[in-house]
Amino acid sequence: MKTALYSLLAVLTVGLASCSSGPNAQTGTVLGALGGAAAGGIIGHQSGRGLEGAAIGAGLGGLAET
Repeated sequence: MKTALYSLLAVLTVGLASCSSGPNAQTGTVLGALGGAAAGGIIGHQSGRGLEGAAIGAGLGGLAET
């Protein structure tokens, strides 16, 4: 079950990735972090660790956008 959740998180993170250059690069990073936090929070909530999931998701989402 955990493997499926981590796989889903990885797919969502990669799916939110965008080009890091251009005038909207910072906006993309913020949106990626917010999307990652939302996805991580939902996935983490399923295992009783919503805050940890949101923190990890925000980090991964922000990094994926840079």
